[in-house]
Amino acid sequence: MKKNFVKDALLGVAVGDALGVPVEFRSRNELTNNPVIDMRAMGSHRQLAGTWSDDSSLTFCLAEMLCNKYNVQDLANRFINWKTYAYWTAYDKVFDIGIATSAAIHAMASGVPPLLAGGVEEDSNGNGSLMRILPLLFYIKDKPINERFRYINEVSSLTHRHIRSVIACFIYLEYALGIINGLSKYQAYEAMQKQVNSFLSENPICSQPELDKFKRILPGTSDQDNFRNLYELEEDEIHSSGYVLHTLEASIWCVLKTTGYKEAVLKAVNLGNDTDTTAAVAGGLAGLLYGEHTIPVEWMEVLAREKDIDELATRLYRKIY
Repeated sequence: MKKNFVKDALLGVAVGDALGVPVEFRSRNELTNNPVIDMRAMGSHRQLAGTWSDDSSLTFCLAEMLCNKYNVQDLANRFINWKTYAYWTAYDKVFDIGIATSAAIHAMASGVPPLLAGGVEEDSNGNGSLMRILPLLFYIKDKPINERFRYINEVSSLTHRHIRSVIACFIYLEYALGIINGLSKYQAYEAMQKQVNSFLSENPICSQPELDKFKRILPGTSDQDNFRNLYELEEDEIHSSGYVLHTLEASIWCVLKTTGYKEAVLKAVNLGNDTDTTAAVAGGLAGLLYGEHTIPVEWMEVLAREKDIDELATRLYRKIY
């Protein structure tokens, strides 16, 4: 049996998410003085230790849709059921939801076609599609890059339709693709840069000023002479808000600057602010890179619905592989 990357990804996301939930909105300074080193209870959302949030719920909705067949209306229905009936929640309660995601799900519930539901305005570039996109990797991994981009565009657009959010998801999954293809974290990062730059240069899907938003990740999108790779930046140059670019940069930076799953997700959480999402996005990559067996046992023991997540991962693995 091949390595179960699906399980690595789903548990990687959920554990990172659960680590960050109790300290969401805490500042970096506060967490520097009282860093997260283990699963906590209560905190920001008054939840039990091991409780994951909307990041994981929507990730699992996507994974479950892919267990059947790719269908954006099916995915939209699952999102609606999550928001309305607490489908795929940790303890039958929705306690956290982003503004853009909530508005998009309301629109879909009101009959707006899924591919037109996400916000397309510049201020609709929160991290709500990036945080849930990882399972799509397993559906698109063997497809040509233009098809990979098309599917990413569709899945992001249910809640976040602006090209910036789409490209952020594209970069993230191209990096993850390198990892599951056996590259090291640095090799995968360089391969992603080449693939994404080549694709975007041949497919002018957005303006140069928009591409320049990614200048800290992609060399050549602006002043190449002054380009520094993301892993060369210091922590005080990394932001960890709910803005999609901040989450993308912070999560990849955490993976590049660390050497194991535990170290990566704790670094992500302790950056502060949008702690659950930064750690979920970083955790997905770290799970793929190091494997779910490297997640501390004591964290797994308190993770909500661990057996259900494992069963979902097994179903998707069998469908894909």
